[in-house]
Amino acid sequence: MSVNPKRSWKLQEFVAHVAQVNCLALGHRSGRVLVTGGEDKKVNLWAVGKPNCIMSLSGHSSPVESVRFGHTEELVCAGSQAGTLKIWDLEAARLVRTHTGHKAGVSCIEFHPYGEYLASGSLDTCLKLWDTRRKGCIFSYKGHAQSVNAIKFSPDGQWIASAGEDGAVKLWDLRAGKLLTEFVNPSGSVNDVEFHPHEFLLAGANKDRTVSFWDLEKFALIGSSERESGPVRCIYFHPEGECLFSGTQDSLNVHGW
Repeated sequence: MSVNPKRSWKLQEFVAHVAQVNCLALGHRSGRVLVTGGEDKKVNLWAVGKPNCIMSLSGHSSPVESVRFGHTEELVCAGSQAGTLKIWDLEAARLVRTHTGHKAGVSCIEFHPYGEYLASGSLDTCLKLWDTRRKGCIFSYKGHAQSVNAIKFSPDGQWIASAGEDGAVKLWDLRAGKLLTEFVNPSGSVNDVEFHPHEFLLAGANKDRTVSFWDLEKFALIGSSERESGPVRCIYFHPEGECLFSGTQDSLNVHGW
């Protein structure tokens, strides 16, 4: 069931970069910090509700395409158009790690829910797993025919899901280092993917304006939403799993059950 979006209002607007803003992420632990990445190659940090940048991080030599806070909000990782990942320690305000290996831009980043691991997806069609404590890639997962648009770890940290421009959602077993299963959206690319926080349920945000839901016990499609106003660009489960939020270019929808 979809709840029709109500009229909303703008809380805040500010100039975040001297060029186009390519990506942003909230710190989910506090909900009070925001990180943005721009065409100006900068990574900027903000306190939600305040207009002034609290920290600007430099080091990338190409535009920043993806950003993500670590779960404790002590680290920030940013991926660039050149395929490089950089990790900063915010307490020390210094760059602590640079990872190279992708052959094209880094489109998405995700920190592992437990342990010092990081995953990245790229326009080079690969998904890579990194250890943030040392240099080098632990494992590369290959299988998408086109770019990887989104990646998410399962709540228990044992699986990772990847959504691709090729219309495929792939589920990988981290311990075995292999593909568990694959779901295919025949109508086009999948822009985002999200695990339910408490149930064996996976959701996918589709370019065809729908949200798909898969049962992770039976590995089967169990439903799709009604078509929204445009391609679904992002999705997010409520922390208690009570509903799913989905965003298009001009609307925010709430899906309940």
